[in-house]
Amino acid sequence: MNLTRKAIAERIKDIDVVIEVLDARLPGSSANPLLAELTGHKPTLKILNKQDIADPARTQLWLDHYNAIPGTRAISLQASDAAPTQRLAPACHALAPGRGGMAKPMRVLICGVPNVGKSTLINTLTNKRHAKTGDEAGITKLEQRITLADDFYLYDTPGLLWPRIIVARSGYNLAASGAIGRNAYDEEEVALELLDYLRRDYPALLETRYKLAGVAAMKDEEVLESIGRQRGALLGKGKINIQKAAEIVITEFRAATLGRITLETPQEFAQWLAAGQLLDAQRLAKKEARTKAKAG
Repeated sequence: MNLTRKAIAERIKDIDVVIEVLDARLPGSSANPLLAELTGHKPTLKILNKQDIADPARTQLWLDHYNAIPGTRAISLQASDAAPTQRLAPACHALAPGRGGMAKPMRVLICGVPNVGKSTLINTLTNKRHAKTGDEAGITKLEQRITLADDFYLYDTPGLLWPRIIVARSGYNLAASGAIGRNAYDEEEVALELLDYLRRDYPALLETRYKLAGVAAMKDEEVLESIGRQRGALLGKGKINIQKAAEIVITEFRAATLGRITLETPQEFAQWLAAGQLLDAQRLAKKEARTKAKAG
């Protein structure tokens, strides 16, 4: 991560536009604040990838949110579809109208958290397999320069997660999406948090998929146990295999078997972020107070 951060900090000096690839199911949570810190002064194109499995109404909310920010444009697409990806170059030129031609080639940095679809997008843009792809975090290891046209250079960077996530819900959403490696989270805890959100915002999808009724009034643990029972995730003597049930929920969310779901709205994420920043400020204040007390 430190090497990636240094590479971005060095490269950004010569970059005209930054493309940040986001997961349309969790745009706020998949936007790396560290990237914003490193690239915040550059025009930015936000790509809401995986739009085909996200809630379209909520995708529009996020597009409106980002397009209202000065120096920022946002488009949604599915990275493997060739036609929508062709919108990227015109969008970059709109953000940096002074660039273009051999004398002033467009230089674009593309970045994003792991497993957000960045490599698939690059391969679609180039119609070649420049970048390795896979359903796991951390596939891209080194920076690559890719020529999209004689006057359009794309710089790819490894997926970058920030060292400490201050928004608790973001951590769960990133884990549910696959952006965080499997060894870094507890599947049961993530599944329960995911069900807590779904039973309030998407109860009909849960009820249809798992043949349940009244999930909005159920506890998260009850929903998970019911899913395990319905799917035959059982141990001896009829006991539910909670681990297996949790894996089923997470897998089917990722595959969009549950339906088109987005785990946050701009308003919700703003509230989560404000609460997380407050708690983090309080934590830092306590740490500083302890340091001063020891020094005194």
